[in-house]
Amino acid sequence: MFALVDCNNFYASCERVFNPNLQNKPVAILSNNDGCVISMSDEAKKLQLPFGAPIFKWNAFCKQNNITVCSSNYPLYGDMSERVMKIIGQFSPDIEVYSIDEAFLHFNGFDHIDFSKRATEIRSRILQWTGIPTCVGIAPTKGLSKVANKIARSNLKQSKGICVIDTDEKRIKALQWLPIEKVWGIGYQLQKKLKTKGCVTAYDFTQLNSEWVRKNYSIVLWRLQQDLLGKPTLELDEASSKKMIATTRSFEYTYDTISDIKERVSTFAMSCAEKLRNQNSSCHMVIVTLRSDRHKKDSEQHRTSKTVIFSHPTNSSLTISKSAVEAVKTIFKKGIKYKRAGVIVTGLVPEDNFQLDMFVQENPKHKPLMHTIDILNKKFKSDKVKLGNQDLNRTWKMRQERLSPKYTTNIKDIIKVR
Repeated sequence: MFALVDCNNFYASCERVFNPNLQNKPVAILSNNDGCVISMSDEAKKLQLPFGAPIFKWNAFCKQNNITVCSSNYPLYGDMSERVMKIIGQFSPDIEVYSIDEAFLHFNGFDHIDFSKRATEIRSRILQWTGIPTCVGIAPTKGLSKVANKIARSNLKQSKGICVIDTDEKRIKALQWLPIEKVWGIGYQLQKKLKTKGCVTAYDFTQLNSEWVRKNYSIVLWRLQQDLLGKPTLELDEASSKKMIATTRSFEYTYDTISDIKERVSTFAMSCAEKLRNQNSSCHMVIVTLRSDRHKKDSEQHRTSKTVIFSHPTNSSLTISKSAVEAVKTIFKKGIKYKRAGVIVTGLVPEDNFQLDMFVQENPKHKPLMHTIDILNKKFKSDKVKLGNQDLNRTWKMRQERLSPKYTTNIKDIIKVR
């Protein structure tokens, strides 16, 4: 049996843990730079505040409906997610962390347990230890556990946050209830094609000829169909190294000077290099992107990128940052107001296993220097050691005017009990 444990309205729930005044009230969470709505509570959804709504257009609506709007507090959400995942891992050694707020469990060898009782225990322990409400769906396959979780989430009062699909009768009933567009892994274009074949519900999809699905679509969709038929084909994914690492951000303000752009790009390059070292990888190339503010239609638009190929793979912050800054010099266009930049490192290889170059090698001092920098930054829980061309006071220049305290990751923000 597989279980999917999903946190309800995770970002809003994290805010509510430390601010009980937000309980049972509409809450909306904004994206980077306080741009768009990316998460909200059930109360806000009922008011029909749309996902992706630009907050500057919906400010009056939020005030009129008493919606509390918060900036994204990623250190808090990341720490709370880690706590939730550690609790989930206590119930089975086979776990796949699927996203920041959900994880799959495989109950392999748990043949004689009451799964309804186990689901209730998981949900209760997470709520008691972290304050985060969850829903738990349990079924014979990953695909069906996703369906079970949707059923549990659809009516919390009746389901009490859990749903177990353990008979074929329950499986068919669940699939007949679920619209095809709500099936995990079926996107907008694919559901349109399936609807032309008469697939209105998930059950209709399972009735299609399996060989026809495999021949006309893909092995991935075939596996999903088999999963929904109750035949396990989707296994837990093992953690693996990324094949590409990107750091892209919108700026707090638009920048039209190359010095500001170079500082931001250097910071993004440092972040990519650190992520490379964390997964013991090196890169063959770095891609730098720049984009103007597309929302300002009256301004000249410019979108560009530059690729730099290294003569040898590297994960040195010095090398990657220097190359990224040099790339900025070649693509920066004077007079353009830039709003976004990005650094992407790709062509990744293991740092201890790659093709050597007979004539060109990296400075051997870089490796111990990077190791020391990583130790210091990890010890002090922040980027204390930076390059000289970086802003020494701030890591990310994001607009966060509605940011809550970092209750669990900053000692200065810890709650004081009087």
